[in-house]
Amino acid sequence: MKTGVYFCSCGTNITDKIDTERVKAGLESSGKIAYFKTCPFLCSEEGKQFLEQELKEERPDRIVIAACSPRDHEATFMRVMEQAGMNPYLMQLVNIREQIAWVTEDPEKATQKASVALKAALKRVELHEMLEKQELEVSPDVLIIGAGPAGLKAALTLAESGRRVALVEKTPVIGGLPVLYDALFPNMECGPCMMDPIIGEILYGEHSEKIELLTMAELDEVVGYFGNFVVKIRQRPRYINTSQCIGCGKCFEPCPASGANQFNCNMEEKKAIGFTFPGALPNAPYIDPAMCTRFTEGSDCTACRGACLMGEGVVVYDDEEKIIERQIGAIVVATGSSLYDCSCFDNLGYGRFPDVTTALEFERILASNGPTAGEIFMSNGDVPGSVVIIHCVGSLDEDHQPYCSGICCQYAFKFNHLLESKLPNAKIHHLYKEIVSPGKEEYALYRTARENPNAHFVRYSSIADMQILVDNEQQIIQLADGSKINADLVVLCPAVVPSADAEKLSAMLDVSQDRFGFFEELHGRMDTARSKIRGVYLAGACQAPTDIQRATSQAMAASGYILSELVTGRKIELDPLFASVYPEKCAGCKVCMKVCPYRAIGFDAGNNVAVVNAVLCHGCGTCVAACPVNAIKANHFTDEMILSEIEGVLK
Repeated sequence: MKTGVYFCSCGTNITDKIDTERVKAGLESSGKIAYFKTCPFLCSEEGKQFLEQELKEERPDRIVIAACSPRDHEATFMRVMEQAGMNPYLMQLVNIREQIAWVTEDPEKATQKASVALKAALKRVELHEMLEKQELEVSPDVLIIGAGPAGLKAALTLAESGRRVALVEKTPVIGGLPVLYDALFPNMECGPCMMDPIIGEILYGEHSEKIELLTMAELDEVVGYFGNFVVKIRQRPRYINTSQCIGCGKCFEPCPASGANQFNCNMEEKKAIGFTFPGALPNAPYIDPAMCTRFTEGSDCTACRGACLMGEGVVVYDDEEKIIERQIGAIVVATGSSLYDCSCFDNLGYGRFPDVTTALEFERILASNGPTAGEIFMSNGDVPGSVVIIHCVGSLDEDHQPYCSGICCQYAFKFNHLLESKLPNAKIHHLYKEIVSPGKEEYALYRTARENPNAHFVRYSSIADMQILVDNEQQIIQLADGSKINADLVVLCPAVVPSADAEKLSAMLDVSQDRFGFFEELHGRMDTARSKIRGVYLAGACQAPTDIQRATSQAMAASGYILSELVTGRKIELDPLFASVYPEKCAGCKVCMKVCPYRAIGFDAGNNVAVVNAVLCHGCGTCVAACPVNAIKANHFTDEMILSEIEGVLK
């Protein structure tokens, strides 16, 4: 076996401490090398040309390069080897700059350490294998789960680049929570007005043909891997032919059945057929089978069909659930978040006292298309003279949610602004643990609230020490210090928590959740738009409590990853540094499946062996260390290679 050594001087970075000639003499006397050559700067253009020419002329079987950190230039030297026609994995790079020259004061010891490190590398490189990268055909299409701001932004961005997108939304409408709000912090912008342009582009714009919008639908099954997912989507019947319906609403009034409207937080009733709320898009009603007497009682009612201006084919009573199958290359999770259940706090009286509401309920009360058309009333019909806004309900609380939800203070100060406008004489109390108001514009709302002479701020330490009582139809809030605050209306600002179906979706996608239940990102600072499963991306509040600005920015980041990694007509290249299973050794214990942080290991039940998905594997070696029978090897980092390297150090 012909092995060559290339020694980079790195100017004087290395040779100031390491005697190159002594290292060379020691290696030549061992008989382990065919030649030893030096270069001043091997990573420079001249150095790379030198190395390429050398490899073409010498044609070694293996090489060892003594230079800097593999993190800096291992990929550089591997590319040169490929250009010279040599397998790039037949190299071992030894870091003699950072790990030896820069940290060893004594030149004698530095020279000895360099010699030992190179001997170890020579032993190891003898066992290197000719690994080959694999290429894989991919689908460039994308599935997006959730049609809120993040999902819509990602869908439109991808469609504009020519990608086909399946946009799945479990409710009958798109736009997410912002379309339910009349005003958004920090600039009091109308929520539906802000969302309307992007919704219009999704539904009717230039690129809308590339977006398949599936409302009242949920992901049902996922198989495959990055570039080659096959998904099944379960779509509930709408009972309306949306291609013929003109959204006139004539079918609503004759309907004899009604029930609580969940989109108005059950504060009013809606007919069994209708829009979720005025202005909802797509502009088509739906029939709720939980209300319609045809489904609840088996009646033959056709009142809505009879009132339809477009004739018989619009209302479809025999509409059925559909299973839609699509092949896609990547998945964007944009399912948003939920609010903490305020009924957990018995001392706050939510659910028992009618004038104790949540922030979401108050948003709908303030909305012009809400249950009170934007007017603020108490349960008895009176206008409130005092409103208490309780911040941090469940947030910053070790007994509930220990984190700060971030957005609560901002919308609480928005409420302050709206109350000042709608009820100028009302007294407003803010009960808070901490005030959070980051950003270049957000502080203005807080400052306005502070300057309001009718607004008062009271800090509390624990919500458990607070008690809400009712006396003569008025809430009395008793604080820990014994003081009391009278409130006609109480608004609770609950913690932002993962959506109700996050756990189910996590299991389906094999995407891990963090300790709070949100979808876990690849890296909390550098890679928040990617999950730990390759091909599954995160956008918006499914990953952490967030505002619209950050949600849409994350959607753009996810879109950028997809556009760069899944290119139409281009195959993806798989690095061969993944784990592989020796089937004859595998006992089928599935320990590797449990410890793999990237969910890259499956199980072949027919042959009772574990199987590594090379697309998902990151080559971390966790499974190799955990396997009790040594049935898994890490390509390029086998036990034999590591032991031989240790042997080279010790001899």
